[in-house]
Amino acid sequence: MLEVSGLESRYGRIPALKGVDLGVRAGELVALVGANGAGKSTLLRALSGVQPASGKIVFEKTEIHTLPPEARVALGIVQVPEGRQVFGPLSVEVNLRLGAYRRARSGAGRSLERVYAMFPVLAERRAQAAGTLSGGQQQMLAIGRALMAEPRLLLLDEPSMGLAPRLVAEIFACVRALRAADTALLLVEQNARAALAIADRAYVLETGRIVLAGSGAELLADSSVRAAYLGL
Repeated sequence: MLEVSGLESRYGRIPALKGVDLGVRAGELVALVGANGAGKSTLLRALSGVQPASGKIVFEKTEIHTLPPEARVALGIVQVPEGRQVFGPLSVEVNLRLGAYRRARSGAGRSLERVYAMFPVLAERRAQAAGTLSGGQQQMLAIGRALMAEPRLLLLDEPSMGLAPRLVAEIFACVRALRAADTALLLVEQNARAALAIADRAYVLETGRIVLAGSGAELLADSSVRAAYLGL
């Protein structure tokens, strides 16, 4: 579904991605793990088009590396940004409907009901200002907003960041449900153990380069990964 070749990006003179190659198959959950500053979020931003990058990105046999972000959304690539970035003064429902701004109103209505079925708390608080929700509820809202665009590939950036353990479990249950529904996912997650445990395949990114790749189970058992990212 997604093929990335020689992807490079920089912030001024500082290189952030240094020739990254990776792929995601249809219906697959791929995890990307690495230390803070390794370039994980930059990679997702480059894929969604909001971070300037060079190299080749092919999505479902279409070269997209020159396309603007809105064109990539139209093709089915949607990102849930790090830190949720909900529109605080606007209601939960308005936040969700903004995720479907490129779609017909009738289709958006059906998607809205599916999101409310997945996250009942959002239905209960549909008229509440998004900025007054808890951190976990805001993360649900950010995921729901992305689902309103009916993504074929969902880019998830640190969905468990700053959440209590119980809420982390809820968010990962949601991620598993999305994979079961055949949505392809590229997951960036600081909680390497949790990410690798549910991933079909995974990559380890260090200082802008892919240094290891394999199944989630293989990397979870890899001694270097366990020492560097799992504290074992």
